[in-house]
Amino acid sequence: MHNIRKIEDIKIKNPILIEGLPGIGNVGKIAMDFMIDNLKPKKVYEIHSDRFPHAVFVNEQNLVDLPTIRIFHKRVKDQDYLFLAGDVQPIDEASCYEFCNKILDIMQDLKVKEVITMGGIGMQKVPENPQVYCTGNNKKIIDKYKSQQINCNIYGIVGPIMGVSGLLVGLAKYRDIPSIAILAETFGHPAYVGMKGAGAILNALNKKLDLGLNLDQLHKDIKGVDTEIKAKREQQQKAQQQQQKKPVKKADTNYIG
Repeated sequence: MHNIRKIEDIKIKNPILIEGLPGIGNVGKIAMDFMIDNLKPKKVYEIHSDRFPHAVFVNEQNLVDLPTIRIFHKRVKDQDYLFLAGDVQPIDEASCYEFCNKILDIMQDLKVKEVITMGGIGMQKVPENPQVYCTGNNKKIIDKYKSQQINCNIYGIVGPIMGVSGLLVGLAKYRDIPSIAILAETFGHPAYVGMKGAGAILNALNKKLDLGLNLDQLHKDIKGVDTEIKAKREQQQKAQQQQQKKPVKKADTNYIG
């Protein structure tokens, strides 16, 4: 059961919903967290659920918080935006469908005009310059968002789009809400942090929607991560070279059997 608590009433007109939750490389979540830190939107809904993971998070005050998904609001240059953010996704297929339909119920009540979801495309190698792709539930919204930064030729590049990022777009079609998924290449390893992919999505959406995001800090963070990764690679290569130089000891040939 989803417990949806309204924090405060808001007056908005034709809002656009942008979603970014944990997923491959955490691309969508990183992009969403950056938007929230940058734009300072107001929290308007808070969602708890027994369909979220059975765990709690320890916060900076050393206290526990239940898994929570939140909806924020911000008006940017006469356009209202809603931001769907959180640290978790629903735990299974049935709860994901239920959650997405609940979100779309709220969006219909608020007369949302578009839904944008963000996520990653898992690659076998770390992409140096991640490409951004899009797919949607009708051709008009794809034509609106395709650009030099966003490639709409995604067929064969991505498999099924799992979780909220996929289902929101698919289910919104049956409510006549134009919706699009913006996806960036990232490394498919579970431990990889897809900051470059998130940066590529933010660059593209910042230009398309004129959000006024200051991406300087994100670019600095990406450079810092790149430097750290390169240093670790060099250390690993040196260790391998030293290992190869060591003389190989002859193994004892006494066997029992």
